[in-house]
Amino acid sequence: MTKSYISLTEIKSAIAKGEITVEKLVRGYLNKISVNAHLNAFNEVFETEALIFAQKIDLRIKQGVAGKLAGMVIAIKDNICYKGHKATASSKILKNFTSVYSSTVVERMVAEDAIIIGRCNCDEFGMGAANENSYFGPVKNHADQTKVAGGSSGGSAVAVQAGMCHAALGTDTGGSVRQPASFCGLVGMKPTYGRISRHGIIAYASSFDQVGTITRSVEDAALLLEVISGPDEYDSTLSSTEVPSFSNNIKATSPKKIAYLQEALSSPGVDPEVKSNLIQYIEKLRAEGHIVKPIAFEYLEYLVPAYYILAMAEASSNLSRYDGVHFGYRSPNSTDLVSTYKRSRSEGFGKEVKRRIMLGTFVLSAGYYDAYFAKAQKVRRLIRERTDAILKEYDFILIPTAPEPAFAIGKVEKDPVVTYLSDIFTVQASLTGAPAISLPTGNNSKGLPLGLQLLTRHFEEQELLNFSKYFLEL
Repeated sequence: MTKSYISLTEIKSAIAKGEITVEKLVRGYLNKISVNAHLNAFNEVFETEALIFAQKIDLRIKQGVAGKLAGMVIAIKDNICYKGHKATASSKILKNFTSVYSSTVVERMVAEDAIIIGRCNCDEFGMGAANENSYFGPVKNHADQTKVAGGSSGGSAVAVQAGMCHAALGTDTGGSVRQPASFCGLVGMKPTYGRISRHGIIAYASSFDQVGTITRSVEDAALLLEVISGPDEYDSTLSSTEVPSFSNNIKATSPKKIAYLQEALSSPGVDPEVKSNLIQYIEKLRAEGHIVKPIAFEYLEYLVPAYYILAMAEASSNLSRYDGVHFGYRSPNSTDLVSTYKRSRSEGFGKEVKRRIMLGTFVLSAGYYDAYFAKAQKVRRLIRERTDAILKEYDFILIPTAPEPAFAIGKVEKDPVVTYLSDIFTVQASLTGAPAISLPTGNNSKGLPLGLQLLTRHFEEQELLNFSKYFLEL
């Protein structure tokens, strides 16, 4: 495959003209996967199955009965269940676990004739911002192989970045779709919490986890969102809000009021080229007639602590099910029930996952629950109220997706808190449940992709997509 397609519309046009078939498309992606195996983006490739499906979909296209996603070849993060396929969340403790059912998002994509080409590497259980905390090793950035892909959906992002598939699904708990999309120069969409079913998603932090899309175009993000959203009897946290036909309603946007966090420009921890990139787009928007004003967000310093206390507490609860008894890895060195628990979990979980489980258990313990967990819940409410107040006055909040571009693989921080601070601009949307999108805004002086992020009001993804389409054309 020689051509790189930006949107599914381009692929469908090429198929209609007889320039390509779905089977040829899949073969091209499989070739790219083979050539780029060193990037470590895939944990498993469904080669034979993808080719069989491709032939069936080519026939359905000829018969005129193909679904909305016919021609779209998608990779899924390794924490999204697909019946009859392995799902490990890139953890030793789930090594060789085969899912007995498909997640709702996979069922909906397959029903619309999408082809799932493989499962992608990620940080173990979604815990990380670099895709280095994987049992299968780090994912390398296609733009510079000495740099990280971002996390935790780094494999999904690199698969799209390097042309190994057309689009990918990831999960976003604290920025895990948006940050790798930014590091890889792609569109990363996290919809409103409650827009997409979490059924069949291996849980990390249930009040934050949300499936998101990684694409090359806003149009494809809209189409995928349209297909995978909506009510599901298996997820009681879903909203009954109607799902619009996002892809058919992308239209021109009128002048908007946009707020940007002044701390993003004043903070010494933000990379100078990230700052200048933000300033450049603020000036472009003002020149186009939009109102763009700085705002102070007084809870900025509490975003990361509140997020990590709550996420780790939920993780310690969710991951208690991996005990070496029911499924997954069981230590061969265990001798009785207690040693089975201790050894299986100690040997099966990676260092970062164990750190988060222990911290989560600590903040939920009797003597510290009120001091940490309950207080973090109160702070979360304050952050939500302040964000909602800003979005009553402004249409969007504009901030960098990450404080720096992709950093070097193996850049070990002595203090893990320093690494956690890389989530500072993404966790606001996660704590509030608001929809957010990371948009590619070119490269820095070293050729590394940069991204900016837009947040808006709950369930206003259509406005977010409309403005994102316009924003990319500035």
